[in-house]
Order: sequence, then C-alpha cells, then structure tokens
Amino acid sequence: MTPITMTLIDDNPASLELLSTVLNAVNLKVTCFENPETALDHILTDHPQIVVTDLMMPGMSGMELLDRVMEFDPSIDVVLVTAHYTTESAVEAIQKGAADYINKPVSPAILRQKIGVLIEKHEAARKTQEIEANLAASSEFEGMIGNSTSMGELFSKIRRVAPHFRSILVTGDTGTGKELVARALFQMSPARRGNFVPINCSAVVETLFESELFGHVRGAFTGANADKMGLFEHAHEGVLFLDEIGDMPLSTQAKLLRALQNQEVQRLGSLQARKVNVRVIAATHQNLRDKIARGTFREDLFYRLGMVEISTPSLREREGDLRLLVRHFVEKYAKLYDKRVQGLTNRAQMVLSRHTWPGNVRELENVIGHAAMMSPATMLDVADLPAYLLQPGTLARPTGATELPSLESQEKALLVSAMTKAGDNQSEAARILRISRDTLRYRLKKHDIKSGH
Repeated sequence: MTPITMTLIDDNPASLELLSTVLNAVNLKVTCFENPETALDHILTDHPQIVVTDLMMPGMSGMELLDRVMEFDPSIDVVLVTAHYTTESAVEAIQKGAADYINKPVSPAILRQKIGVLIEKHEAARKTQEIEANLAASSEFEGMIGNSTSMGELFSKIRRVAPHFRSILVTGDTGTGKELVARALFQMSPARRGNFVPINCSAVVETLFESELFGHVRGAFTGANADKMGLFEHAHEGVLFLDEIGDMPLSTQAKLLRALQNQEVQRLGSLQARKVNVRVIAATHQNLRDKIARGTFREDLFYRLGMVEISTPSLREREGDLRLLVRHFVEKYAKLYDKRVQGLTNRAQMVLSRHTWPGNVRELENVIGHAAMMSPATMLDVADLPAYLLQPGTLARPTGATELPSLESQEKALLVSAMTKAGDNQSEAARILRISRDTLRYRLKKHDIKSGH
C-alpha cells in the first residue's frame, strides 16, 4: 500500500530529528524541513496528507502556516507542536482547522498514538474510495451511472425495449439524461450499425423544419441551390432522435406522423416519395397530454410515438446515486483540467446532499466542473462551490439554479482573471491556476485569449 505522506517542520534540527525518529512508522513517508516557507512550497506542490509543525518559527509561524494550508486544502491534517502552550492559542488553532495541538516536550507514545489515529483515518478514506470506485464501475450502464432502484428499473426497461421498438417516447425533467437513454436504446438495438441522428426541435426555425427533416430539391425555395438530404434519409437503417419534441410546430407534426406511418419521406419541392427504414426516439421535459388539451400537440402523433414510454427519474428520486455521480464527475473534470482533485470534503458533500437539484444531473455536473476548475486543492471544499448553493433558502429548490454560466464561459473568465493578475506573464498565470504552462497555453489558444485580452 502506498504510504501516507507527512511533512514535518521545525526550525530546531535536534527537535526535527527526534520527531522524525518517533514518527518512523511503517506506512508513513516523512519529509522534514527547517524552513517553514520552503516547507509550504513543498506542501503546495506535493499535497501531503499530514503536516506536523512547530508553532514558534522565524519567518512564518505555525499558525500562519496553518492558515495557508487550510486555504490551500482543508483536507490536510495539520498538527501544531509547541513549548509555548496556552489555552487561547490551542482554541485558535482548532478553530482554524488544526487536527490537534500538542505541548512540548512531546511524549513519543502520545505523539505516535495521535498520528496513528490520523493515519488510520486516511487509510480508511482510501478503502472507502476503492469501494466507491468498484461500485461506480459496476453501476455504469451505457454511459449512465446509477445504483438506485429507480435507475435499476430504467436500465432493465431499456434492455427489454431496445431490440424491438420502432418509435418510443422518453420523458423526464431537464437534465435527467434523456439523450443518454436514447443513445443506450440505439446501441442496444438492431439499428446500431446505422447512424444516430439527433435534432433539437427547440433550436430549429419553424420555416426550416420540413427541409431539415425531409430534405429539399434544388430550387424548392430561395437559397436552395442544390439538392439536400433530410435527417430522415440520413438516419436510414438507424435512429432519428427528436429532442424536445414538444416544441415541434403543428404543421410539421402532421408530416412527421405521415412519415412514421408510411416509412417514407418526400423532399420539399419533389413529387417523388423515398422509402426509409428509421427507428424514432422522441424526448421531452414537457407534459404532452397538457399540450394536447391546449391544442398545441397532435394526439395521434403522441400515441404513435408513445406506444412505449420511458421516464427518466429526477436526481431527487435516485437515493444513494449522488456520491457515485460526484465521484464520476470529479474524475472527469480532474482529468480535463489537469488537476489532482480526488473528492469533496465532508462539509462540501453535506452542502450537495441538502440541495434539491432542480437541474438534476446536468446541474450537478456543472457544479462539480465549476468547483474542479476553481480549486487548487486535492479536495473540493465549500468555497469552491457556486455561491447560489450557499445562500439562505437554497435548500428548498432555488429559482434559476439551472441558469449557471456554462463551464466554457467560467473557464475563459478564470483564464482571463489569472492572466490579468499575472500581468500577461504565462508562467505566473500557470502558478496562480496551479496548472502546467503547456496546459495554460493550450487553454489560452482554445479560448483565443491573447495578451491584453
């Protein structure tokens, strides 16, 4: 097993040698420093799990070092050792986040016992991470993560339906993974050798809908300078995914129904019908029965699409899946942003567990991506989370919680801020963000950020 890492700091060489000898444990790798500022640089670079430091040192006191370490990574256990014990300083240290406060002269037995407790804590955390990693691996299904009863039922239904469906309706709140369900149905169906062709119905201009779905011939309308294949033809022998079907215009709904019934399409401006073999998956977060009652969605199209209906559960209905998803997104964004993030502190996890997640898995991913981008530490803490999660009243479904800025825009803003603080010095900006200079250059180029912005 990889040893637990410790940084030991004391400006007295004799005391440093004594402490390191006492702490010569089997599963403990100790690095010693006499200079606290040099030790801090090491801590910021190597992320030890435990720090033991003297309180009174020249240049930087143990209390100042504690502040810097807690600011950097509150998951690091800091133990203060001092010959100048006072109740006031002990209370201050604990309030600032110290794991313990020990009086000199140090009893070897007491020191080993206290550090042993911290070692056991970190080893237990490692075992928990391994268990969660194994659970996450066994809980993955076609790109979806879940171990809850509701997700088990969803996975089971996808397995049963995928080999047989011709059309299917996927319903669920925004951010619950309806497109992932559609792609899973595609991958497990006989149509997987064909194309998966998605279209977001809410993003298409009404006048272009027919051309997008069925194609057009040259001269069919102004600007139609060549024949164009529609998405139905492109999806021949595959799957057409109609996302946000509730936003499709009524005029297009009638033509879609005819294409589904006859399995043929007619390009705009053409008299020739073309046979197609297309499976159709439609998805919506809206209540289509309400839209039928209001006359904005065709009842016959609803029953054609909804012969089989799959509902994606909200995150609030997925008891126990939050930790699995958090772990998945932490690993994803740690790799994406070249960070050493390993998880969340207990208090950050508590904030997430109290939130109602109106934006569901998409909102959770945005939150973890934001935190991983902002944090220089190995453990994401409360300060790394978006501010709206920490505001009073956010425990009960906050208004506009899904209106977070995109991760792309947040990343660009962070890069611009770092470059501004660094006076356009890339090496300094990379140090501020705690990423390599090559990673910084790649991301500056990605967002087209130049000197002077």
